[in-house]
Amino acid sequence: MKILVYGINYSPELIGIGKYTAEMCEWLAEQGDEVEVITGMPSYPNWEVFDRYKRRWWFTETINLVKVHRSPLYVPKKVTGVTRILHEISFGISTLVFWVPRLFRRYDVIICISPPLQLGLAGIIYKMFHKTLFIYHIQDLQLDAAKQLGLIKSKFLLSVVEGLEKIILKKSHYVSTISDGMIRKVNSKGIPTDKIVSFRNWIDTSLMAPATPDPSIRSLFGIDSSKKVILYSGNIGEKQGIEIIIEVAEALKESEVFFLIIGNGAFKKKLQSLAQLKKLKNIDFFPLQPIELLPAILNIADLHLVLQKKAAADLVMPSKLTAILSVGGAAIVSAERGTTLFDIVDQNRIGILIEPESACALRMAISQNLNKDLDVIRQNARDYAQSYLEKWAIMSQFHAFLKDKAYF
Repeated sequence: MKILVYGINYSPELIGIGKYTAEMCEWLAEQGDEVEVITGMPSYPNWEVFDRYKRRWWFTETINLVKVHRSPLYVPKKVTGVTRILHEISFGISTLVFWVPRLFRRYDVIICISPPLQLGLAGIIYKMFHKTLFIYHIQDLQLDAAKQLGLIKSKFLLSVVEGLEKIILKKSHYVSTISDGMIRKVNSKGIPTDKIVSFRNWIDTSLMAPATPDPSIRSLFGIDSSKKVILYSGNIGEKQGIEIIIEVAEALKESEVFFLIIGNGAFKKKLQSLAQLKKLKNIDFFPLQPIELLPAILNIADLHLVLQKKAAADLVMPSKLTAILSVGGAAIVSAERGTTLFDIVDQNRIGILIEPESACALRMAISQNLNKDLDVIRQNARDYAQSYLEKWAIMSQFHAFLKDKAYF
């Protein structure tokens, strides 16, 4: 098949949507499909274009058999609702350089990755010219999250974006998304269930596997061997609500607990400033680490943190959880009862559930479980990853779906 993928995030971004888009494209290319990607310059989660892509304009490179077309875009230094919209609009305009000539080329499948939600317009326009399968893949219900987190305050702008989302959802051949809760949300927008496809995020369970903690990894981060490691790794942004970690670190500053925060994002500097203001010695911040170190880093954690705000419930699924489960990690997960995340963790006994946005609940969960035997949870986590999150199984099922539905 000839497949064209359109998304703002892509490799070499290490986490988030770009990671999954790149892994999907590379897997499809390995199966013999001809895969092209139209994307931007990598900038997530730092909100700064990676060094080797700075001051570059439109160009094409090949990464692991995938032809990647890069377009310049505006990347704001301060992320707000307005600057994020400008960021996404600049990407849409910039990529016309690659899109216009592709209107005269034939692809079997077009996959548009949301967010940004408006990227689906490209798929709609393309299928007006060609009999091509158009998949609109939702990694994050961006509009719902923006409304509930108060990121877009203009009623007029909200109505415009809601109308745009409705058009894209109805005009796509299929809408795919990553969790049962998000499937229900899409269905509630008037999209019939037979048009909605489950395409979950995955993990390579052979790569991300349980292992004996490596003392050299502790040394890498300057963590004393007597400390218990509480790890948060990933994006440090608005939806995570991880500012409560500072309050908990202060409450537990005389204990054996050490908070290791690895990642980047719009809220990182704020958290670092709070930790410095409170003179906390039991917390430290590091940038994202090379992917080859990730399994060893995850395996030094006594407890993992998977935190979300209440408003983000069922609008996003924390991708970091897949890797934690795969290494058999014991995760403290903030989720409201009735959400997909809560149900998965509760029904499969694969983590420790707490109320979102509660520093008290987080502190109690850490104190009660730090020296507790969590082997059952760890084994359940590993079993769940191998049964439901294995990369090969998920990608094989999706690939079969594409071949069945594509117009050859």
